[in-house]
Amino acid sequence: MTIANPRSAIRFPEFDSEQRYWMIVDGEQVQAADGQTYRCVDPFEDAEWGYVPVAGASDVDRAVRAARAAFPAWSTTSPFVRLELFRRWAQLIREHSSELARLQVHENGKTISEMNMVPGALAQSAEFCANYALTLHGETVTPIMPGHTAWTERVPIGVVAAIAPWNNPLGLLQWKLFGALASGNTVVVKPSEVTPVSTIRLIELALEAGFPPGVVNVVTGAGATGAALVEHPGIDKVAFTGSTATGRSIAQAIAPRLIRATLELGGKGANIVFEDADLDRAAEGVLTGIIAGTGQACNAGSRILIQSSVRDEVLARLENLISQVVIGDPLEPTTQIGPLASRPQYKKVTSYFDIADGEDDTSLIVGGRCGTDVPGVTGGLFVEPSLYATPDRASRLRREEIFGPVGSVIFFDTEDEAVEIANDTEFGLVGGLWTRDLDRARRVSRKIDTGVVWINTWRAFSPNVPFGGRKVSGLGHEMGLDVFEEYTEPKAYWHGPDNS
Repeated sequence: MTIANPRSAIRFPEFDSEQRYWMIVDGEQVQAADGQTYRCVDPFEDAEWGYVPVAGASDVDRAVRAARAAFPAWSTTSPFVRLELFRRWAQLIREHSSELARLQVHENGKTISEMNMVPGALAQSAEFCANYALTLHGETVTPIMPGHTAWTERVPIGVVAAIAPWNNPLGLLQWKLFGALASGNTVVVKPSEVTPVSTIRLIELALEAGFPPGVVNVVTGAGATGAALVEHPGIDKVAFTGSTATGRSIAQAIAPRLIRATLELGGKGANIVFEDADLDRAAEGVLTGIIAGTGQACNAGSRILIQSSVRDEVLARLENLISQVVIGDPLEPTTQIGPLASRPQYKKVTSYFDIADGEDDTSLIVGGRCGTDVPGVTGGLFVEPSLYATPDRASRLRREEIFGPVGSVIFFDTEDEAVEIANDTEFGLVGGLWTRDLDRARRVSRKIDTGVVWINTWRAFSPNVPFGGRKVSGLGHEMGLDVFEEYTEPKAYWHGPDNS
């Protein structure tokens, strides 16, 4: 067969556009039972590449059964043995960091400057989880019943379905994968159909590191594959990152079985700029909240709240910064915004420009161009960083998660008004504020109803700090020490009096 777009071979000489990729089940590379495949698409060139299996119900069943069979041995494996495997895996991730980064750029158009940092973070997270798993322990309890003793231990849950999104497949998979495995669970991974290959490669490295067959498996495909995994009776927990709508569907599907779930869902973060802030830093932070990942992030600061007294100063800084943003080839180190990840996502994001035109009180501040209208690009799935003033609380741009580099600008006068506007949303994932006043920072951050609050920064993460949302932004937490409570549960033991 011919290569769909020869330029892809030039831009990614280490990848064969006609290569067939394999799922991983029970330590083996496998194709779908019925032989079905689909092709990935490089969003920069809109070029098809690779052949990826479409897992059917029988393929999912095989993967879950493999994970179930591997669970007894893996759950009782010494955490010191697991630690050594994680160390080898982390080293392989570092050795293949360039390959992993470029694969994901090839899949979803994320900039290489951002992706170059991801493999190192993956390795650190793997090591953190494996090291902390050494400290998992129960406690001895003195019960009220005379002559009895009791103790507890934390035990793994079982087989975990880890479902990762397309916007940051490796970065968001790690939050599920490492904690689950280090705690003694076995895992079946289902990556997005948009970004399967980088995940397959990551799990291949796990096998190379020596993880036993069946401990970690990968099935690929679209929504039907994910549904088969979620609904499989052999799954003990679902860990999912994605839209709130899909999260609700998952919750409904697993409710009859009463199994556990971690759901990291949508967001509409408020990024608040107070008049006493360092306005240069604040403007840079606001821009980061809009353009990082081309705005395709649940942790985007897509609602920009500016105190009216510094309205003109902040807008002038933002317009200047946006005018300097570099849009283009995501493999170029200077590029700040690459293409949106897929054509459906491009259509969704650009539809909001039409929505804005139809809203009486919504007005364009800067940007608003897409596709070939974006300066410096000749085509592709590009959207210019765009800011809209949205004084109407009912504005769809102000209330809905757009998942692109589009910000809703809102002006406020008082601190209480800023807090009220920040909390006027169904989402509760992230929020933030910019101020030099420490008392204000403490006071306002406590009032913002989100799982994460950033103060004088944006998009700060660490493997030992928990991340999770409130309201419709999700259930449970990822990362931090809390992750081990998400993937283990306490088991109590009793010993009665010795009557001999």
